[in-house]
Amino acid sequence: MISIVLERTMGKLFVLCEWIMRLAYVNLLWFLFTMAGMLVFGFFPATVALFTIIRKWMMKEWEVPIWRTFREVYGSEFKRANGLGAILTLVGACIILDAVYLINMGGTLPLAMAVPLLIVACLYLITLLYFFPVYVHYDLKWMDYLKQAFLLGVFHIHMSLLMVGSMAAILFVLLYQPSLIPFFGVVSFAWIMMFGGMYSFHRIEIKKNKMSGVKELTR
Repeated sequence: MISIVLERTMGKLFVLCEWIMRLAYVNLLWFLFTMAGMLVFGFFPATVALFTIIRKWMMKEWEVPIWRTFREVYGSEFKRANGLGAILTLVGACIILDAVYLINMGGTLPLAMAVPLLIVACLYLITLLYFFPVYVHYDLKWMDYLKQAFLLGVFHIHMSLLMVGSMAAILFVLLYQPSLIPFFGVVSFAWIMMFGGMYSFHRIEIKKNKMSGVKELTR
C-alpha cells in the first residue's frame, strides 16, 4: 500500500516538474524570439507563438513540438502580427498622449474630459486582454480580430475583471520575487488571458449552437 501511494505521489511530482519546465521553456523562447526581432518587431509575433502553444495545451494537445511550433508560428505570423500590433500600439500611444496633455492643461476642462478618456482607456485594456486569445483561436480578417476581442471583453465583463484580478496577483508575486520573471513572467499572464479567452469562446459557441447551430471558423 505504501509503495503504491509513493509511486502515485512521485508520478504527480514528475508531471508537476515537467509542466514547470515546459512553462519556463516557452517563457525563455518568448524572450529569445522577442530579442531576435529587436524587441519592436519581435514582441507581437513571439507573443502570438506563445499563445498558440498555450491554446494547444488547453485543447489537450500535450505533445505539441514546442520549438518547431514556436519557430513556425513566429515566421508565418510575423507580418500580420506586427501590422495589428502597430494599430494597437498607435491607439495606446494616443491614449497616453491625451492623458499627459490633460494632466498638463490644468483647470476644470481636463477633469470633464478625463471621464470619457478613462472609459476609452478601460475599453482599450479590455480589448488587449482578449486580442491574443482571439488571434490564435479564430481565422478572421484584420480588423475583425480587434472587433471580436472588444465584444468578448465587454459581453464577458465578469471574466475580464477576474482576469485583471488574477494578473494583478501574479504581478504582486513577480515583484516580490523578481527571479521568477525570466522563467514564468510572460507565460503566467498569457495563461490567464488564454484561459479567460477559452471560457468566453466556449460560452459563445454554446449560445450560437442553441440559437442557430452556426459555429465560428476556428484555426
